[in-house]
Amino acid sequence: MLPNTMNIRNLFFALLAGISMTAQQQNSTKEVLFTIDDKPYDSEEFIRVYNKNLDLVKDESQKDLTQYLELYIGYKLKVNKAFKLGLQNGAQYQNELKSYRTQLSKNYLMDSKVTQELLDEGYARLQKEINASHILLMVDENASPEDTLAAYNKIMAIRDRIVKGGEDFGTVAAETSQDPSAKENKGNLGYFTAFRMVYAFENGAYKTDLNQVSMPVRSRFGYHIIRVNATRDNRGEIGVSHIMILKPKEGEDPNKAKTTIDEIYQKLLQGENFEELAKQFSEDKSSSTKGGVLNKFASGQLSSEEFENQAFALSEENPMSKPFETAYGWHIVKLNGKFPLRSKDEMKVELESKIARDDRSKKISEALAVKLRKKYATQKDNKLYKAIVKSVDESYYKGEWKVPTDLKKFDTRLFMVGSKEIKGGTFLDYLYTQQKSSGNIKPLNKLVDVLFDRFADEQRAIFNNENLENEYPEFAAVMNEYRDGLLLFDLMEKEIWQRAKTDTVGLKQFYEENKQKYVWKTRYDAEVYSSTKPEVMKKVMGLLKKGMDAKTIKEKFNSDKELNVMMYDGVYEEGADALPKNITPESKITEVTQKGEYYYVAKVRKVLPAAIKTLEECKGRATNEYQQYLEQNWIKALKSEFQINVNYDVFERVKQQLKK
Repeated sequence: MLPNTMNIRNLFFALLAGISMTAQQQNSTKEVLFTIDDKPYDSEEFIRVYNKNLDLVKDESQKDLTQYLELYIGYKLKVNKAFKLGLQNGAQYQNELKSYRTQLSKNYLMDSKVTQELLDEGYARLQKEINASHILLMVDENASPEDTLAAYNKIMAIRDRIVKGGEDFGTVAAETSQDPSAKENKGNLGYFTAFRMVYAFENGAYKTDLNQVSMPVRSRFGYHIIRVNATRDNRGEIGVSHIMILKPKEGEDPNKAKTTIDEIYQKLLQGENFEELAKQFSEDKSSSTKGGVLNKFASGQLSSEEFENQAFALSEENPMSKPFETAYGWHIVKLNGKFPLRSKDEMKVELESKIARDDRSKKISEALAVKLRKKYATQKDNKLYKAIVKSVDESYYKGEWKVPTDLKKFDTRLFMVGSKEIKGGTFLDYLYTQQKSSGNIKPLNKLVDVLFDRFADEQRAIFNNENLENEYPEFAAVMNEYRDGLLLFDLMEKEIWQRAKTDTVGLKQFYEENKQKYVWKTRYDAEVYSSTKPEVMKKVMGLLKKGMDAKTIKEKFNSDKELNVMMYDGVYEEGADALPKNITPESKITEVTQKGEYYYVAKVRKVLPAAIKTLEECKGRATNEYQQYLEQNWIKALKSEFQINVNYDVFERVKQQLKK
C-alpha cells in the first residue's frame, strides 16, 4: 500500500528538518561550481550538503562525487522548474514556509537563564503525578473587563458552594462545568504530571494542597477551580508486550474476540512462548511482528487509561496480566521492564523542546524583550510622538477612535530599530487595533505611553526575527534548504506522484512492458495446525489423513482447561513464516515438522502455481516504479530545457578538498 500524500509530506520534511539541524560547516572557498541558465551555484553549498547527507545515503553510488553532482544538479533543475512554473507564489507554499520559519526561529529566540529556570521547575514537578478535578467556566482570552469580572464572580460563587457550603465537588462539576466531559466524569481528569496540561492550569494544580480547592485559575480556555484528589510518585516509564484481539466488527460473532483471547491465555498458562503467540495471533499489526513489543510509555501517554493501569500493575512477581478489555479489543500484557524517571541531564533536550512548545515560552519571550531593549535602544522623535498623543481622544475608551484622515504629517520616522525605520503612521495603525483590548488606563497620555512601550517591544522582536538570516548563517542555510525542499515536494506532487496515481493508461502500459518482474511464487491454500507437543501433532496428522475436519480436531484435543492445538488457514506464498518448512507442491498432508518450540502439520487444499501478478495484485510496487520511470524521463527533459554549465576545474578542487 502506498502512503497517502500527507504522510509522505510529513516524512519528507521531518527528515529534511532533522538532517538540516545537524549540518556541518566546512572550511571551503566559495567558487561557482555550476550554473543553470546563468544562475550560479557555489562549491561551498555543495560540500556542506554532501557532507551532511553522507551518512544517510544507503546507495553507495550516491557517495561517488561525480554521481552525487549529477543528483545535486538534478535537484537544482527541479527547483528551477518550480520557480519557472511560479509555484513559489502559491498561497499554500507561502503559508507553509512561514509556518516552518516560525518553528525554526524559536530555537534562536530563547533566553537561556529563563529557560533553565523553567526546566528546573518542570523537572521538579515531574517527580509527582496529580489526580485532580476541575470546574471550567469559559471566557475568551480577549473578553472585556466586565465579562471577565462576571465570569470570575460566577466561579467564585461556585467555589463558595463547595468550600463554604460543603457541597460535593463532583456533583457541582456535573451541574455547572462547561467542560463537555464533566457530565460523565464529574470533572475528574485522572492522573497527570508536568507538561500534560496548559501551563496556567498546571500551575494551579501543583500549587494547590491535597484535598483543597484552588482559587480561580485563568487559562486560555477560561476560569477553572481545581481540586487535588490525590498525588503519587511518578511511575516513570514501562516497557510491555501485548497480544491484542480486535473487537468484532458489526455483524460478526460478539464472543469471537473473547473466545480467542481466552484460548491464547490458556496456552500461555501452559508455558507456551508469549512472543511466538503474539507473532501468530496478535491483531495489532504494528507490534505483532516484534513479538508484541510496544514502545515505552508513561502515565497519560496512551489513549486507554485501563491499558496503562493494567500495565503498571505488573511486577516481577506478577509479570503477566489476565485477559482484559479496552475500547479497542481484548489484551494480554507482559512486563518487559520498568524505567524510573530519568535524570535532569538525560531529559534536558526533551524538556527544552516541551518548554518551547508550551505556554511557558511566553516567559522566555518576556525575558527576550528585556534583552532586545538593550540591543536595539530606541530614541523616539518627541515632536512627532506628541502629535500622535494629541490625535487620540476620549472616544478611544469606547473603541470608537479613528486614525486621523490626514496622515502626511505622521508619515515620518518615529524611531529606528537597528537598520529599520518605524514611521508614525505604523504606530497610529497599532493604536487603532489595540483600542478594544487596551484596558482603562487613565489619563490618555499614560495609556498611549503604555501602548507605545508594547509597540516598541513588538517592533524590536519583529526586526530581530527578520534579521536571523543575517546574524546566523546556519539558520539561513536551513531555511534555504527547506524553501527548495518545499517547492520540490509541490513540483513532484504535480509532475510525478499525482500523474503516477491517476494515469491509468500509462501505468497499465508500464506494467505490460515490465510484468515479468511481478511474479507470485508457488502459493498454498492450506490449513496449518500447531502445537508444542509432537505426539499431539502426530495424532492430528493421522486424523487429517482420515479426512477429519478442523472443528472436530480442535474439539478432540482442546478443552476449557487445556488448549493443545491451534489452527489458522489462508493462502500463503512459498517461504511464508506461516507455512511448515517441509511443504511442497506434492503435499496433501505434510509430515510433522518442528520450527522453534512448535510442531506443525499442514493440509493443502490447493496449490496455486507460480504466475505473473495481475496489475491489481502488484499495483503498489508497479506505481512506485512507474513514478521512478517518469522521473528519470522528466530529468532528461529538464536537462534539455535548461542550459547547464559545470566548472570542472572547480569540481576537481572540491574532490581534493573532500578527500582530506
